[in-house]
Amino acid sequence: MMVDTLNADSGLCQQRHATEGSIRKGCDPFAQTQRSKLQHRRARINQQINKEMRMRAGAENLFRATTNHKVKETVALELSYVNSNLQLLKEELAELNSSVDVYQNESEILSVPMIPLGLKETKELDLTDPLKDFISSHYGEDGSLYEKEIREFMDLRQAMRTPRRSEAGVELLMEYYNQLYFLDNRFFPPNKNLGVYFHWYDSLTGVPSCQRALAFEKGSVLFNMGALYTQIGARQDRLSVRGVDIAIDAFQKAAGCFNYLKENFSNAPSLDMSSASLNMLVRLMIAQVQECIFEKFTLENTQNTFLTQLQMAQEAARVEDVYSLVYRTMTHPPVKDYVPFSWTTMVRVKAEHFKALSHFHAASALCDFTTASESEMVEHEKAFVQFHVTAPESPSISFLLQDQEERRKLGKAHLKKAIMKHEEAMRIHGLCKILRKMDILQEVLTSAHKRSLSKYSDIDHEEDFFETGEAPDIEPISEQRPEIKMPIFSRVKVADLFHHLGPLSIFSAKHKWHPAQKIHLEKGDDGFGFTLRGDSPVLIAGVIVSGCAAVAGVKEGSYIVTVNGKDCRWSKHSEVVQLLKSTGKEGVDIELVTFHNPDTQNTVMDKKSSMLSSSEILKGNKENSRKSMTGTKNTSTLLMWNKKRNQTKRNTNSSTLQLPFSAVQNSESMY
Repeated sequence: MMVDTLNADSGLCQQRHATEGSIRKGCDPFAQTQRSKLQHRRARINQQINKEMRMRAGAENLFRATTNHKVKETVALELSYVNSNLQLLKEELAELNSSVDVYQNESEILSVPMIPLGLKETKELDLTDPLKDFISSHYGEDGSLYEKEIREFMDLRQAMRTPRRSEAGVELLMEYYNQLYFLDNRFFPPNKNLGVYFHWYDSLTGVPSCQRALAFEKGSVLFNMGALYTQIGARQDRLSVRGVDIAIDAFQKAAGCFNYLKENFSNAPSLDMSSASLNMLVRLMIAQVQECIFEKFTLENTQNTFLTQLQMAQEAARVEDVYSLVYRTMTHPPVKDYVPFSWTTMVRVKAEHFKALSHFHAASALCDFTTASESEMVEHEKAFVQFHVTAPESPSISFLLQDQEERRKLGKAHLKKAIMKHEEAMRIHGLCKILRKMDILQEVLTSAHKRSLSKYSDIDHEEDFFETGEAPDIEPISEQRPEIKMPIFSRVKVADLFHHLGPLSIFSAKHKWHPAQKIHLEKGDDGFGFTLRGDSPVLIAGVIVSGCAAVAGVKEGSYIVTVNGKDCRWSKHSEVVQLLKSTGKEGVDIELVTFHNPDTQNTVMDKKSSMLSSSEILKGNKENSRKSMTGTKNTSTLLMWNKKRNQTKRNTNSSTLQLPFSAVQNSESMY
């Protein structure tokens, strides 16, 4: 019995909302559920594959380097042994990937199994020292002051390795993914790396991959988001409309994750994240959505009528159509080299099974019902015109529908084809050792075959001397079109764990500035002698020649980060003004930072361009509104100074001193 149920999810999944952020919890890594045991076995095999591949690389290097004949023979023998071990390990991993029954619903009623994906495994990672060093070198602060924030981020990463098989698990992955946006902008400059390597294992082959790019971490988390949705979809009870609806939604969201990954991440280092693999996974998810749509139609249309049977036949034909496309994709290089054989076989079995069902329902429509009234005739003819790909051999559709014997002949042809397809599905199923162990799939195929045989015997007459013709193919039509639901990252709000470093539009990894300058100022007769503008942080827009500020060394274009030891990086204009005005005769101590390149100032003026620097990876998530971080209004114009601001507005934000007003630019204030 699986214990990671929704009750366990709600009891163990915790979320803490406070100023320090939100940390969700994953599954207990030591929980002995079937799913966790499977994932532990997958992790063990991944490690063994990694070890064998390192041994093979070393042996190959030695084989190329040595000139000793005996050494070459020994190394060649070792290589053959290592390759044999690798092959066995990959076969064992393929068998684990084929264990789809572990992820299915526990209902005893017959239901065709779905194909879920296992999660990608990753190695533990310690970012403590690299982040501390970067904070010290780049931001000029003591890295040890951020140990709490670093620990929270590491806890979040550890938790996302074991997400729950529920919406809470998806939100955990999405929260970590959103935090990576901040981490990328805070600590990963465009022309330098932290020396941190991200290790992930291929979910299909177990081959390890390692990259320094944070995009690899993001892509792997996004892949696991899609994989988790496949597990959520597979576990639903699809014998109820609600269960089918949840499964449809989950598989559509899985398709969206894989499609987003394919469109936004390139040069994937692992096969499971290659464009070909992701294309196959998107098509597989859409096929499973289409299968659920067929199941939903059968649940909602319990009344057996001529028209509902025709619609059911066309829905089944549509399922066969999309699974046939998936099968062609899976058997095309390079995907066919690493997709589990059981997946390919199950997809082919489903294609044959649903084709058989489409012909069975066509026969049911023709043999179980008669067209009585004239109004029914018009309606039935209209539906039957679009039913077959090619028209059946008959004088006319009107004659076929009115003549009982003609209907029986065509129905018999459809049943014959249905039986042939059922038998083909059972034959293909028998070729795969793993699928033969899946009792529920065997029962579904056998039950459908027996039903078709029973109906065939009911309509077969001993005096039939005509040869049963070939039934035409059925036009695949569906009432509901599957969607590819892209992930909406903004629905999981996160607070930047490192927001104390300052507004991201200024204090990011891509901007460089001089070490913080500490200056003591004493107010003169004309004030401090500089103009200020903006919020968070406040900018020194101009310095009066020979004024107090100029004499003390204040430079135009600097940002005020502290006033008398108070952190002002997130302070509003009025707050900084109040701190300066409260200065006595003893003066005030301020701390300033200035960009290395003055041209950077013009770039930072447009906050939006800075905030969306990672939009190609995190569309629509921007910098997460400051409302979630500070509890204040979202200041989307952090460094956009509106020169058309009216006089009244300006006077409320600042206080002008003795200088003539014409000496001060619009939206600036003199102090």
